[in-house]
Amino acid sequence: MRRVRLQRDLPVPMPDGVTLLADHYAPAGGERAPVILMRSPYGRRGLFGWYYGRGFARQGFHVVIQSCRGGFGSGGLLDPLGDEHEDGLATVAWLREQPWYGGSFAMFGPSYLGYTQWAIAPYAGPELKAMATQITASQFRDAAYVGGAFALESALSWTTLTERMSRRFGGTAGLTAPRLTRRAVLSGRPVGELDLASAGRPLPFYQDLIAHHSDPSVPYWDKRDFSPKVGEVEAAVNMLGGWYDVFLPWQLKDYAALRAAGRRPYLTIGPWYHIDSRHGRPTMAEASAWFRAHLLGDFSLLRPDPVRLYVTGAEEWRDYPDWPVPGVREQRWHLRDGFGLGVEGPAASAPDRFRYHPAHPTPVLGGPVLLGDSRPRDQRRLEQRRDVLVYSSAALESEVEMIGPVRAELFVRSSTPYVDVVVRVCDVWPDGRSFNVCEGVRRLGPSADDVRRVEVDLWPMAHRFGRDHRIRVHVAAGAYPTIARNPGTGDPLGADGAMVPADVEVHHTPGLPSAVVLPMCELRG
Repeated sequence: MRRVRLQRDLPVPMPDGVTLLADHYAPAGGERAPVILMRSPYGRRGLFGWYYGRGFARQGFHVVIQSCRGGFGSGGLLDPLGDEHEDGLATVAWLREQPWYGGSFAMFGPSYLGYTQWAIAPYAGPELKAMATQITASQFRDAAYVGGAFALESALSWTTLTERMSRRFGGTAGLTAPRLTRRAVLSGRPVGELDLASAGRPLPFYQDLIAHHSDPSVPYWDKRDFSPKVGEVEAAVNMLGGWYDVFLPWQLKDYAALRAAGRRPYLTIGPWYHIDSRHGRPTMAEASAWFRAHLLGDFSLLRPDPVRLYVTGAEEWRDYPDWPVPGVREQRWHLRDGFGLGVEGPAASAPDRFRYHPAHPTPVLGGPVLLGDSRPRDQRRLEQRRDVLVYSSAALESEVEMIGPVRAELFVRSSTPYVDVVVRVCDVWPDGRSFNVCEGVRRLGPSADDVRRVEVDLWPMAHRFGRDHRIRVHVAAGAYPTIARNPGTGDPLGADGAMVPADVEVHHTPGLPSAVVLPMCELRG
């Protein structure tokens, strides 16, 4: 490994006169070589500098880690998601002028650092040879409004985190933000005031998210959504995600867009959540192999198959030629009378009913959140609630493996048209423990139909259900505080007004066959 020379606080000028700061890690000798660019709102030192900056430089690359505007010495004000296109392209123009620039570059980084890659990748030109993106997507709008429902906990925790990091002594912000967020959501304040409870003052980005809802046609999102351009990216793209990560569904949409454009991205999905430290080592290993291949021409470390998945339940890694994996067949598992679940069609039966009261919202146990531990948790306490319907299969006679997208098709009537439909798939062990595998939500508005057909996209899965296990499905109308409570009135998100309970019916008859659609695979091994 090579020695590394570090230059701190290099000024990088932006077209509007703002100066951003960057640290440059160079192989000893400083010869011209390919560059790896990282653009971060979380600072340039610590893990990013020591592990990635020095780590890549020791392999012979120049590494530039830049602080996004408004933080850690960079000028201007942080406008999350809003300036990364212009600032990123200006930074690339600056790179080209450096005497050590070798004529090609790559980009690297997780989460927001991955978003900053997508913000410039279609426009950076042929010198951009490779990208290594982790737990991220080309747009964050749909993760902020999952199925149209506001992702309250993730939005509030991130805005609280970035506000505290912007302070001079904000080094513990990553530890305190989740605790402050939890205290805020339990305070009883309306959604529009929760930033006051978590940060002590209004947070502009949080207020923007409340005001500019999930409709992609809202002008606010025009310069913050790069998903329409993903197929135009010619650089080689490596993606790493987690089954419990908040951005996984949209990361897979980016993968699909690249495949539709004829590209061959690599994809790895492990048993990880967003802030899981366990994906640090594979991130470095995969990115190093990727950059050596596409910047230095050494393809010896790349695996033959581009898709690698960890199958939970089986607890093993698998390699595949593509996603969705070949040989998957959709199978409908019908909700049945008596709270059963099976592949046989439903018989004539009365609907199941529950009442959701937004003043006492249905809580959530586990599931994908941004700054929390999202690993599966035992759901038995939640399953005792009267506002959660629980449907269970018979004990499985043999192991069953499911790998791919998951969705639910439910037939629902509600006393108020403004209601959420939450669906969760669980793996029930022979001893009764019930662990969530994947979940999803759909927020509904007015409809001309009395009984509505509701399609809910759940997180994808790669899971083996063991022999004598059961498959279980939850149906509810809340998952607080992962998603904001639905007041049942259609009032704007931040309003402090009346709350209307929802009396919900879930139908399961031959004419109204509610079901979850699961991706069945042939067993391996």
